[in-house]
Amino acid sequence: MYSDNDLNLAKQLLTHSVELEEGQNIMIQCIGLNAIGLVRALAKLVREINGHPFIKIEDPETNRMLLETGDEEYWKNQADADQLPLMKKMDAFIGIRASENIFENSSVSKQANKAYSEFFVNPVHFQQRVNHTNWAVLRYPSAAFAMNAKMSTERFRQFYYDACLFDYNKLKEAMLPLEKRLYETDKIQLKSDDTDIEFSVKGQDWIPCYGKRNIPDGELFSSPILDSVNGHITYAPSVYQGKPFEFVKLVVENGVVKDFDSSNNDALEEILDTDEGARRFGEFSFGLNPIIKEPMYDILFDEKITGSNHLTLGNDYEIAPNGNESAIHWDLVCIGANVYLDGELIRNGRLFATEDLMGLNPEELLEV
Repeated sequence: MYSDNDLNLAKQLLTHSVELEEGQNIMIQCIGLNAIGLVRALAKLVREINGHPFIKIEDPETNRMLLETGDEEYWKNQADADQLPLMKKMDAFIGIRASENIFENSSVSKQANKAYSEFFVNPVHFQQRVNHTNWAVLRYPSAAFAMNAKMSTERFRQFYYDACLFDYNKLKEAMLPLEKRLYETDKIQLKSDDTDIEFSVKGQDWIPCYGKRNIPDGELFSSPILDSVNGHITYAPSVYQGKPFEFVKLVVENGVVKDFDSSNNDALEEILDTDEGARRFGEFSFGLNPIIKEPMYDILFDEKITGSNHLTLGNDYEIAPNGNESAIHWDLVCIGANVYLDGELIRNGRLFATEDLMGLNPEELLEV
């Protein structure tokens, strides 16, 4: 019916991540049948506390067909007639991404993706779910997922549960000194052989993430002052809207992407041309999960890579805003750059270098 790992993960999701209480409504969305055991475990535990689960199981190939054929009218009707009224009744949301092909939506056009993002994802998820529910989203392990991570299926499954069931309370405490420093910081600089970029975060809010919204988790994020970003940055491999990128390089002037290079420039240009905000940055974050060390073409894992940062193209988050609005939100990850706060080196490559921050290094976080 479900494994012990599924049951343990379900318990953490419900008690730590979304903190579901008796009598509350929760939507459990599963895209793909691969995670049906986890869905069953969640439904069982929700009912045990007299909660009300609303189960939505979706087929990735059907979703791709709807994405390819959907237009503004279709997605607006889907949001207004079904998902938005239901989401407004939810106290919590758990989204499980169990598709076995991360490139399933690679053929979807720019216009179709924009219609879906603008008229469905934005109102249903960014505006309603993100701002008005306790929510968590996660991937689910599969053989295909293991291939992207270049691991055997068995080894990847263990890695997955290790990363997801990590001691987030220990991480929460270890983040406090970095959070304090960042609230006192004006300029942040990332610098390496292929990256040299600077921006201001003066007066911005910082949000520590320790298993409450994304699983696996482990980041501390805010957003840069909109027009303060200047320099060039090189990112690790990424997949966005089903399209693979082996690398992405951006040149930025006064907060706007002015030049770019990648392994897929036609697709990158389409994404950047989505709207005005797509060439600006809506988030900056530190990746802090000590279990996750290499990119694996999955942003829920890659954005948490220890010793990484993501400087995100597109929409900001209402919880840490900078005024950028866009139909996209692309968490591109830069791994191993030196990090300077107002000129002081606080991370040398992938390891924090000051005494107050060394508790965030993997050997400290994983010490029993």
